Amino acid sequence: MQTVNIHDAKTNFSRLVDAAAGGEEIVIAKAGKPAARLVPIECTKVTRRFGALKGKIRIADDFDAALPEDVLAAFEGR
Repeated sequence: MQTVNIHDAKTNFSRLVDAAAGGEEIVIAKAGKPAARLVPIECTKVTRRFGALKGKIRIADDFDAALPEDVLAAFEGR
């Protein structure tokens, strides 16, 4: 764990973010007292299960049919 003061943190912010992204924990101090902590974000991998929405979604038979002229005109700003 590394401790830096606010001035050094502002000056070397990019380097500190890279260090935190690499797994290091950085404490930012104000007047020698810890004020904030810069830590890496722990990404959680989302596992997707195929077929999870089966039977919960219905697509109309005419889903890809042409739009009525009045609706199409409204979309096109006519």
